[in-house]
Amino acid sequence: MKPKSIKPDELNKIFSELKKGEESAIGSYLVKGVRLQISKYNLSGAERVQLLYKRRRAQGLCIVCGKKVTKKNPSTDQLYRLCEEHRNKIDKGTK
Repeated sequence: MKPKSIKPDELNKIFSELKKGEESAIGSYLVKGVRLQISKYNLSGAERVQLLYKRRRAQGLCIVCGKKVTKKNPSTDQLYRLCEEHRNKIDKGTK
């Protein structure tokens, strides 16, 4: 994942989110050519994957490949968690 370019004055906002313990502060940032990476300490692989999937779902991305999901589930009116390609491969392949 590429770091997000931010201005030096935006660091204050990120640090205040970090002080509050919000997970929105987690990520990679690029400030004046320096990469700043904020992550949770000592996470297991499962916890890291869980955070990645949670972040992708919130952004409307496929949890497997990160493509933008366009179709909604008609019963819940929410975006599917998988893109059409992975829905065909994973969800519809198990039936």
